Amino acid sequence: MVIPKGFFLVLKSPLLNSGHIMYWDNEGSDYMYYDNRWREYPHGKYPPMLKDYGPCPFVINIEEAAKRNNYFRLALWTGKYLQLTLMSIDVGSDIGLEMHPDVDQFIRIEQGQGLVLMGNSPDNLTFRAKVCDDYAIFIPAGTWHNLVNIGPVPIKLYSIYAPPEHPHGTVHKTKEDAEMEHGY
Repeated sequence: MVIPKGFFLVLKSPLLNSGHIMYWDNEGSDYMYYDNRWREYPHGKYPPMLKDYGPCPFVINIEEAAKRNNYFRLALWTGKYLQLTLMSIDVGSDIGLEMHPDVDQFIRIEQGQGLVLMGNSPDNLTFRAKVCDDYAIFIPAGTWHNLVNIGPVPIKLYSIYAPPEHPHGTVHKTKEDAEMEHGY
């Protein structure tokens, strides 16, 4: 592999056979070498493809990625102990009432308005809060929860699960796709 003049290695993981190596030049441009070619990444004029980059080292403008995502759910990074997904919740729709017994969850709203519901059972959602851009939601393992879109635009968010909740590479184009995969 030939490294362009002016570049030096920032990230390389010899344990990973993915070919994802990141380089940085002294003028502030970022490039990533993967799939046997150089790509501007992620601050260039061409944003990176939205796909699961885990467990490789990875850097991205998360606000831009969340706002670009139009899928109900897309795993952007899945590691051994942590996962980040992007979600887009349509106007009038919701994530769906769910509970993760052994997974803590963090959600950050990048766009939209919603109503958060949480509680210790599906019939006892006593915690309610309105959220919008820049709000963070913390969901302890074992807590029933839902997020309902109550605004005029899709909610764009990212969610962090610890440990991962979905298989590596998960893409649910619609809520219906997610429900079918989970058997609802």
